[in-house]
Amino acid sequence: MPETNFQIQWPNGTQETCYSPSLVVKKYFEPGQDYPLTEFVSRSRESLRIASDRVQAKFGMPCSLALAQLQKIETAAEQFAKTADAKVKVLTFRDL
Repeated sequence: MPETNFQIQWPNGTQETCYSPSLVVKKYFEPGQDYPLTEFVSRSRESLRIASDRVQAKFGMPCSLALAQLQKIETAAEQFAKTADAKVKVLTFRDL
């Protein structure tokens, strides 16, 4: 199953490398694009759950790495929830 990492930049400028066990995230994000925080979290939630479901269909169990990545994104996003006009930028993809 093709995997990918996607590099993001949080509203405070810190960068993070995120993991997906499927290239499906490329259908949800565009490199160089800024996403409002809530939209970024929503797109992450949907794409990473689809990715995990694909792993489950192929291997019989959900992808714990995808679900952990989603939890990490949701937790990190909480610190910016009260920041006006908070945006997350998707920088690049790197297929593994």
